[in-house]
Parts: sequence; structure tokens; C-alpha cells
Amino acid sequence: MRQIVIAAAIAALPAAALAHHGWSSYDANTVLTVTAPILEMRYQNPHGELVMEESGKRWLIVLAPPSRMESRGLPREAIAVGKTATVVGYPSRNTPTEMRAERVTVDGKTVELR
Repeated sequence: MRQIVIAAAIAALPAAALAHHGWSSYDANTVLTVTAPILEMRYQNPHGELVMEESGKRWLIVLAPPSRMESRGLPREAIAVGKTATVVGYPSRNTPTEMRAERVTVDGKTVELR
């Protein structure tokens, strides 16, 4: 019985990973652009996050994993709190103040996150 439970748990891991990394909850047919100072930054796994406020609307911006951001030229220091950034991405279908970032421009440098 124990082996069956362990096998079932191992089999469920890929499904859990796919569920987390599924982007279907974002509307790729609608492109948003937010330009504002970075209020909060989390450079963490499974993905980074920014909080920015533009025109009175506070956005949670979902970024790529830190390893991808580093390899594409967006280190932690580039998106520090207080810097102004422009983020282009897709709105969440479920949360009106959340978006998934595709592109980040800060200090005159644009980085593609896909």
C-alpha cells in the first residue's frame, strides 16, 4: 500500500507543476502597458513579482523565474524598488489588478521574458 501511495504522489508532481505554470488564466489577446515606479519587488521562485501603481490602480505583475530573468539580462538590481519601469504584458482573466509580464523596460534597457 505504501508503494502505491508513493507512486501516486510522484505521478501527481508533473500535473501540479503544469497547473502552476499554466498561463491560460491570462488574456494573451489583450496587451497592457504599465509605466510606473516599482513599489515592491520579489525576486523569487517560482517567479518574480513587481507591485506598481499607475493612475491610482495598483498592479501585481507576475514575472519570469529569476534564472530566466538573469539569463536574459534582468538582474535583481535592475528592478529595484523606486526605479520606474515599463511593463508590457497580459491581464489576468480572474484578477483585474494582475498581469503577466512579457517585456520589461528599465533604465533604457528592454528585456523579453518569454
